[in-house]
Amino acid sequence: MSGAFGPAGPAAVRGVPRRLRADAERNRAALLDAAREVFAEQGLEAPLEEIALRAGVGIGTLYRRFPTRTQLVAAALVDKVAQYAQAAEQALAIPDPWASFVAYVERICDLQADDRGLSDLLSMALPADEDIERLRRLANDRVTELIGRAKAAGRLRQEFASEDLLLLLIAHAAVVHVTREDAPAAGRRFVALMLDAFELRNGPSSLPMPPSRTQMRRAMVRLAGERGCASGAAASTAKTNRAGAITAWASATGAGTADGQGPAGRPGSSEPASGPV
Repeated sequence: MSGAFGPAGPAAVRGVPRRLRADAERNRAALLDAAREVFAEQGLEAPLEEIALRAGVGIGTLYRRFPTRTQLVAAALVDKVAQYAQAAEQALAIPDPWASFVAYVERICDLQADDRGLSDLLSMALPADEDIERLRRLANDRVTELIGRAKAAGRLRQEFASEDLLLLLIAHAAVVHVTREDAPAAGRRFVALMLDAFELRNGPSSLPMPPSRTQMRRAMVRLAGERGCASGAAASTAKTNRAGAITAWASATGAGTADGQGPAGRPGSSEPASGPV
């Protein structure tokens, strides 16, 4: 007896979940490829709709696979963060302590210059993603060793701290972003200038104290919130800061009035027609 489905019925039914699984995996892979591409071009604030469009799926499919931006960022860029950790390991294999330190700094700045998404991520903290943070801890341990070797060899300033590397990355990101189209070599010059400043020189130091680890951690968490990759208090703080900036701008420019007229004469509007947001 063939049953209600006919001879081929049960096999066809059994094949449906398999096809669905295959489609879901294809969608996931397409979303990750598109996310890497869009984040590299536009940074981690890029519209998720753009990622879905390039992947050839609907925005609903994106949210089913990755309910939060943080999850998408972590899944798309975990391999890039692994390169960050590998760069430190490769640098440790260079016998000369100063050359190894220089090679590492130049390598991570090159990685950063080629990918705006990675550039954002290297100066952010994603405590909710253990894989990213585990790779970051591994890289930081290796960087600490690189710094110690260069100091012991008398080539790196004794007051140099690992947090100074984070400051370098933040500054380098800004230089690259502003000069990418018109002066593409400016980033490399900036890195060379910083390495020259880091190298030990004769005479007393006049450097200010470096920021503390706690201060830099707070800055990284705050940036994650501003990029839409945080939740809870951090996200709330970022929204509050943004609203405060808009209010300050409106007050300074007279964009809002006491009678409820918003910018550009729009009744009841509380947002500026243009200007910093």
